[in-house]
Amino acid sequence: MAHHKTQIFQVSTLYGAATLAAAIDAGLYGSHDGTRRILLVSNNAAIPETALRLDEMHGYERIAARFDSVVSWNETIYPHHPSSWGPRGNDTALWQKAFRLAWDIDERDLIELSVESIQVNPGRALAAIFSEAAVHVYADGLMSYGPTRTKLPLTIGRRIQRLLHLDLIPGLKPLLLSEFGVEPEIVPDEAFRGVLDEIAREAAADPSLAPVLAEAPTAVLLGQYLAAIDILSPEEEEDLHIRMLTGAAQAGHRSVLFKPHPTAPAGYTAALSKAAADAGVRLTVLDAPLLAETVYRHLDLQLVVGCFSTAMVTASAYYDVPVARVGTALVLKRLQPFANSNRVPLAVVDHLVPDLERRETPAVVGPAPETLSPLVRALGFCMQPKTYADLRPSTVTWLEGNLASLPGYYFPEPRLAELGLPGPGAQALARHQVTRVKRVVRRTIRRGTGKK
Repeated sequence: MAHHKTQIFQVSTLYGAATLAAAIDAGLYGSHDGTRRILLVSNNAAIPETALRLDEMHGYERIAARFDSVVSWNETIYPHHPSSWGPRGNDTALWQKAFRLAWDIDERDLIELSVESIQVNPGRALAAIFSEAAVHVYADGLMSYGPTRTKLPLTIGRRIQRLLHLDLIPGLKPLLLSEFGVEPEIVPDEAFRGVLDEIAREAAADPSLAPVLAEAPTAVLLGQYLAAIDILSPEEEEDLHIRMLTGAAQAGHRSVLFKPHPTAPAGYTAALSKAAADAGVRLTVLDAPLLAETVYRHLDLQLVVGCFSTAMVTASAYYDVPVARVGTALVLKRLQPFANSNRVPLAVVDHLVPDLERRETPAVVGPAPETLSPLVRALGFCMQPKTYADLRPSTVTWLEGNLASLPGYYFPEPRLAELGLPGPGAQALARHQVTRVKRVVRRTIRRGTGKK
């Protein structure tokens, strides 16, 4: 049977692939009849050859079965790297012909693209090559609540049909792509939880899971590899994990599971093991090709600790596990430049999730409080003031009423002064200007009266 439409789904993580699978299951991509679905897998790791591949993850086969064919983006553009390669402007038509031929797509087929990040490659490269294709963007985690990190050309922005996202923080509307009037569309909770359950069932036989279950940990620590993106030093990141462990031990947990980030170095766990022994805590390290969400389903957990990992919010949103944070303030202070796209996920977690080190009681994150959306929108404006210029008036009003009650690391004074926004710097400048005006007035009066 001839296809009339080909849908290309670009993925680089199992979590993102699970989001797409849930959207397909929920009917958000329409009927499969007359449509060919291609899963385009991209490995964006710095050295893809040494990194864990998506098809090595438990649950991948079940997700891949929803598609008619699977294609490797890395192999297609070899020897180039997926994060850096994009077509030159006058070569796009040539590349489209080459890819249609390589992927067996009829030249008459309409193309629909679904990409996880349109601002960067490979999503941006695909949108440029398939220049007439409708584009759907899906959000892999908390990033969707923040602003679009780079200015997109109108030729791409106007083709974006919607932003598909998980309802991780009910009531908080994504800012991503809103400058183009792109409407967010929620991937239903039950569909996503169904896909996660599928993955967990397939992972149940993994031999690395048995010793974890035997230890019956009541708390999970989520590692994040912040040293890789130059936010923390390796020593500081190691210390962050130890702080998580100490907090869990002080909260009464005697058996704890550490789930390192897939790209973290093995040496990280040595210092953590020593800290666990000193605290009298049994530590299990799960360094296996498993999603953290798989662990949530198989264990009776009372706590998940993280810095600003999406997996922490998933534990709360889909498994009702209480969560707590460690280190968000430190990372927010270190984040450079101000437009760094991790800023909104960090602020959301800092605002909503209890602080373990302050002995705040871990809790399930509920719907967004009224305070969250104005904070996120103000941060979004300060991160990308040109893209979201229409948010300036509401940001000014909100800062005037709320800045004094916020920690200084949310809106640093130099950034507020740079943008001419209310803040201590602006108040000092205003006082200085008033003083100058008074001096000029006094001098003028003295000259008029002849006094020195």
